[in-house]
Amino acid sequence: MYSTLEQKYQRIQKELMAGAIALGGVFLIGTLWYKFVEGWAWADAAYMTVITLATVGYGETHPLGSRGRLFTIALIVLGVVNIGYIVNRFTEAVIQGYFQQGIRLRQQRRLMESLSQHYIICGFSRTGRQIAKEFRSEGVPFVVIDSDQESIDRAQNEGHTAFQGDATLDDTLLKVGIERAICLVAALPSDAENLYTVLSAKTLNPRIRAIARASTEEALQKLQRGGADAVISPYITGGKRMAAAALRPQVLDFVDGILTGADRQLYMEEFLLDPAFCPFVGQSLQKAKLRSQTGALVLAIRRLDGNLIGGPTGDTILMSGDTLICMGTAEQLRDLNQILGPINSQNLRKPKSS
Repeated sequence: MYSTLEQKYQRIQKELMAGAIALGGVFLIGTLWYKFVEGWAWADAAYMTVITLATVGYGETHPLGSRGRLFTIALIVLGVVNIGYIVNRFTEAVIQGYFQQGIRLRQQRRLMESLSQHYIICGFSRTGRQIAKEFRSEGVPFVVIDSDQESIDRAQNEGHTAFQGDATLDDTLLKVGIERAICLVAALPSDAENLYTVLSAKTLNPRIRAIARASTEEALQKLQRGGADAVISPYITGGKRMAAAALRPQVLDFVDGILTGADRQLYMEEFLLDPAFCPFVGQSLQKAKLRSQTGALVLAIRRLDGNLIGGPTGDTILMSGDTLICMGTAEQLRDLNQILGPINSQNLRKPKSS
């Protein structure tokens, strides 16, 4: 599926190419006529055809009979029609900005080809716009996919990298570098579209983390069975947050303050322990002294088998494949990142280094 921009650009290209081929055909017919019917030399035949098509008003290269003049009249009409068509198409292309759009298309393709370790947002509705806002505040690379031209224009006006296409199609996902992406967020209006998108993404890149939006509880279960790593229902989540705001307002304000926004004082981040880089694998938290060295607090540890250890003690052993969920200032988390070693994970986003 091509975007509207691509369709316009390809259409004007085809029309200009067709006009040029038709003009070339008329030139060839004229040259062959004067050469073989009138018996002129090749140079004279080509010259006569050119001045006839150009309607410059020069005289006949050699005297022509009635038949030759009738043919020349037909040649003039064909030339005027073809040249007029080409000029019309070219003028429209300049006025409508098709050539500038072609340059944008080539730039977009180069940008898509250069994307790596990026996030993909499918759908730029209210949910997608909020996700893009959070991603931007975190400084992570991402691309937006939407089939609606107005949504694409809005995304581009907000400074996001956007691609118009159907996110449920493999071809669209390949164009935005699905095989090099680390996470896909399916925030399309339809649960069926989100399910198709997750299935396509997991087929093209089994290692990608897929987050999906679900409108109903049944859709939530189907998306989980379809391979989504996490499924979010705005209604269920919204209800839980409203209840929390009523029952534990200060807790909710604190959690919101460390999870979202660009002007936070405290942040939460996750770190994957790789034994090839991390020197503390096999040691206890007390011996690693992560808190005393950086000031960051280890809130929880997710084991490789999925087991979650909340509020780990000093005796908790750090193991290979553990994911540390930590809280601290931006500077504290950067220091913790340096201590734990360079992280190279296909599944988790690297903590910000600046």
